[in-house]
Amino acid sequence: MTLDSAKRRGLRIDVRGVGQRVAGGRATLHDVSLTVEAGELVAIIGGSGAGKTTLLDAMAGVRPPAEGQVTGDGDRSAPAYVPQDDIVHLELSLRRTLTYAARLRLPAATTADEIDRAVRDVLRDLDLTERAGQRVGTLSGGERKRASIAVELLTRPRVLFLDEPTSGLDPAIAAEVMRLLRRFADGGTTVVLTTHSPSDVGHCDKVTVLAREGHLAFFGTPAEALSYFEADRVEQIYERLAGEISPGEWARRFAESRGERQEPSEPPEPVVVGRVVVEPAIAGERRGIGAVREWWLLTRRGADILTRNRLTVAILAGSPVMVLAMFAVLFRPGAFSFADPSPSATVMILFWIAFGGFFFGLTYGLLQICTEIAVLRRERLAGLGVGTYVLSKVAVLVPLLAAVDAAMLGVLRALDRLPAAGWSTYGSLWVSLLLSSAAAFALGLLVSAAVTDPAQATLALPMLCFPQVLFVGAILPVPIMAAVGRWLSHAMSNRWAFEALGHTLNVERLWAEGGSSLGPPLLASYGDTFGRAVAVDWAVLTGFTAVLLGAACVVLARRT
Repeated sequence: MTLDSAKRRGLRIDVRGVGQRVAGGRATLHDVSLTVEAGELVAIIGGSGAGKTTLLDAMAGVRPPAEGQVTGDGDRSAPAYVPQDDIVHLELSLRRTLTYAARLRLPAATTADEIDRAVRDVLRDLDLTERAGQRVGTLSGGERKRASIAVELLTRPRVLFLDEPTSGLDPAIAAEVMRLLRRFADGGTTVVLTTHSPSDVGHCDKVTVLAREGHLAFFGTPAEALSYFEADRVEQIYERLAGEISPGEWARRFAESRGERQEPSEPPEPVVVGRVVVEPAIAGERRGIGAVREWWLLTRRGADILTRNRLTVAILAGSPVMVLAMFAVLFRPGAFSFADPSPSATVMILFWIAFGGFFFGLTYGLLQICTEIAVLRRERLAGLGVGTYVLSKVAVLVPLLAAVDAAMLGVLRALDRLPAAGWSTYGSLWVSLLLSSAAAFALGLLVSAAVTDPAQATLALPMLCFPQVLFVGAILPVPIMAAVGRWLSHAMSNRWAFEALGHTLNVERLWAEGGSSLGPPLLASYGDTFGRAVAVDWAVLTGFTAVLLGAACVVLARRT
């Protein structure tokens, strides 16, 4: 479907007495009422902190209002919402990005040919056909903005909401984006946007002017706005709003000025949800493709993104190589020799192997979510489940961790830093190490879900690692720790991996019967640390993983 065939499909939006509050009860919107007619292009303007994005979110259903109602007419189609941040992955080509988005958003019955046609149509409509094979990260700022809009147009929405679509663009590209939105409105799609740029207003049919703290100071055509504020240019409207008149007074004056206007006809009967009224056309109908298919698509996309980012692949592959190299030069061969063991070396080898598995898992997980939170937030609005999203991360990265852990054990054995043993012994070591990596990976996902940017995730790395060094029981055995330290050690996943490795390699027997005189005193200080069954350690590590993954899902659900 092209833009021309979409005429007369726009959605009328009625906003009645909408108010919004933040935590603590402070009002950020005050009794806003306006009507956006079908096929109109409407801008929301005002100074910083005036509540532009808050009003847009309330109209789009991103965050339903605390008071009042938003209603719309027509069928039950979900609205499209383009936030300020890019909602496309930079690593993939534009065509692949849109294809994945179409498969996630379009109904399950949509065929592959229909998906290809939908992608071709939006590429043509947004003049991006020649860029279809180009990696999104190499597109210009204006092209990336159009790519984000293209994602939303795949479902042919009747209304399009955009949060500052021209922010950060040079004037020529910003004008190009506004002309594109003008085309959408002329084709019948209702378009509502926020903007800081006065030049954007000239492309619009209506302008919504918000004074500070979310008071409606004006709603009407741009020409009427200039007349109302006695201004020659849109910039002067901002100056008037920043003057001595209070925000509440601006709202009162505008309410009085339109008091004689005829109210629009009553909209269709809405659906009432508590104090908030949301008509189905605004709320949107979520026609999911099913959890299993959604998980598989997300897993395929995640693997695709990972393999196409060469720097990420180099880091993921290079860090284990560096760690193994340090192990090789740090520990001498034969520490586990029964004839002449080195008990203190065996403790450190076991600990650093366990810590290596923890470190790999943590670093693999820390940047997985915070780098694409804008994409996730928008896909959540389209009906994406947080559980399938988190499990797709597990499906992509945990097999890679399994390979890294196996390689680490194999190389250390080849270098004689680990003793000769059968397949069952090394299989048990590998399971212990993999469960340690999985628990750390889940911790990394939780932190990645909680922070706001990659820099915060990076800063969290040492704070997460130090406790896993100090309270594991290798540097200072758990039995001789202070009481608080012993309790804290239970919360360290690395402790359970360290003890499982020691039990599997039977270090108690090695220290008790080996040729070193250091064995018995060292064994006495560790007490029954390595006496627990490995299955118990595995169960604890599995529990850590499940709890942390569940916590990551809860945090993401709240954030998105």
